[in-house]
Amino acid sequence: MRQKKDKIVAKLFGKYPSLLNQWAKRTEFIEFDDSPWTPLDKDVNLCRLALITTGGVHLKSQPPYDMFDKAGDPTFREIPADTSPSELGITHNYYDRSGANKDINVVFPIERVQELKQADEIGDVNHRHFSFMGHITHHHIDVLINETAPLVAEKLKSDRVDIVVLTPA
Repeated sequence: MRQKKDKIVAKLFGKYPSLLNQWAKRTEFIEFDDSPWTPLDKDVNLCRLALITTGGVHLKSQPPYDMFDKAGDPTFREIPADTSPSELGITHNYYDRSGANKDINVVFPIERVQELKQADEIGDVNHRHFSFMGHITHHHIDVLINETAPLVAEKLKSDRVDIVVLTPA
């Protein structure tokens, strides 16, 4: 029942932005004083690119994100770069997924990245991408900030990724 309510609220927020604005005014958000920015020191057409989404995307063969925990799910899913869109699913109740359900590239542009590679606009596509569930609150924030996000950052660093495109949902 709660999952249906979450989906209805997400659709209402999408249809009536004033409701979303009212919710946002009453919600406490984490703010940071710095940003981990690294300037790009080579041409984009020589760079290796990876995707990270907060859209709750996962392989259909992987466990879905936990939609029963009100604080969200701070885990991530690794998605191979050669994955077909038909192999992907979405488990996330906190945004209107209707567009993404029709075309996964709306929240996880895996085919668009391959097109950039084919057109020699980027040097390479990383062999794996990553997905999180974007609704993380309370005690899971600490897990996300101190465990799962740094682990993904280390994986990207070890893969020698130059550019990460974050696609929020």
